[in-house]
Amino acid sequence: MGEALSSPTDTTLQNPRATNAGETPITFRDGMNKPPKLLYFVTEDWYFCSHRLPLAVAAKQAGYEVLVVTRVNQHGDLIRAQGLTLIPLDLSRRSRHPLKELAVIWQLYKLYRQHQPDIVHHVALKPVLYGSLAARLAGVRVVVNALAGLGFLFVSQRVQARVLRPVVELAFRLLLNRKGSHVIVQNPDDQALLVGRKLVAADRTSLIRGSGVNTQHFAATPQADGVPLVILASRLLWDKGITEFVAAARDIRALGISARFALVGVGDPENPASIADSQLQQWHDEGVIEWWGRRDDMPRVMAEAHIVCLPSYREGLPKVLIEAAACARPIVATDVPGCREIVRHEDNGLLVPPKDVAALVRAICRLLADPDLRQTMGQRGRAIVNAEFAIGQVLDQTLQLYQELLKP
Repeated sequence: MGEALSSPTDTTLQNPRATNAGETPITFRDGMNKPPKLLYFVTEDWYFCSHRLPLAVAAKQAGYEVLVVTRVNQHGDLIRAQGLTLIPLDLSRRSRHPLKELAVIWQLYKLYRQHQPDIVHHVALKPVLYGSLAARLAGVRVVVNALAGLGFLFVSQRVQARVLRPVVELAFRLLLNRKGSHVIVQNPDDQALLVGRKLVAADRTSLIRGSGVNTQHFAATPQADGVPLVILASRLLWDKGITEFVAAARDIRALGISARFALVGVGDPENPASIADSQLQQWHDEGVIEWWGRRDDMPRVMAEAHIVCLPSYREGLPKVLIEAAACARPIVATDVPGCREIVRHEDNGLLVPPKDVAALVRAICRLLADPDLRQTMGQRGRAIVNAEFAIGQVLDQTLQLYQELLKP
């Protein structure tokens, strides 16, 4: 599955806007005699359920007919249970075979021609590129492209990334600037990069910070007694800073400081940066960290944790850090795009330079030694989420964008 996920069956789905302070009425363009058809294209069903299902449910409640195109693994029944039309699509995020990739684009083109959506919403790099091309060929009028961070392709210095990067940049310029196309980014750094490199026109971008969090489901809880627990919950990829986290755990243990360290999640075979299970098991057997594997009960995981850590190299806006702050947990993260959107240094957490194990050790040790500081920072994190990241705000902003783009 590839990530430590919050349960997609929380109360968000029954009332996805329950935490919203004020709903904006949805009106559709004049002359529309049937509900507008909204199609989501996401690579994996688990990711759709974790990050976009509440939005799709809110859109359906607002009057849209909602279709979901994704690779179906274990969450198909959950998607259908919400009254959404599920369209399975077989694709691989890792595949680079030209004929296979062209076949996927052709399948998408046929789906778009068959279902004739009024608006399509693509999430992540491959759906953005393939979906935008298919939508253009099929004559879809409104295309929303959500880039959940610029990820491996823009961060890695591997040969594969350096070769593909200029190709993707050219595709962005050609596909993302046409009339009716709009790009959602999760942090201002990504927005500045896209606009600064002239990949997307400024007026075709919107900043909507993440997918939101249900603050009723992710509630503040007191920190448990006992040995402090530091967790890193994520897809277990090298560029999430796993190496630095394990090294910091080893160094802190060598100092004789009492603490537990846990990796929560599993690798992602579709991602080139995935960490092998054998390596994770080796660290676990060594005793330097605990490897908990995939967990779907993230509120319970947060309740057990004393500190949440994510020393990532770059992010869009990590949902796990918003969840941690909602649960009143102090955070140690790297001072990189995405992480610094939710972590305010010396306020609700501590920011350290990426790939700096010594700085990571100092920040974690400071919080381990000061329970009062952990509590104060946790309370501030909860207040920040309530003010800026509650799910109702994200749903409102996205639905308003749909409505604006559908205007004639």
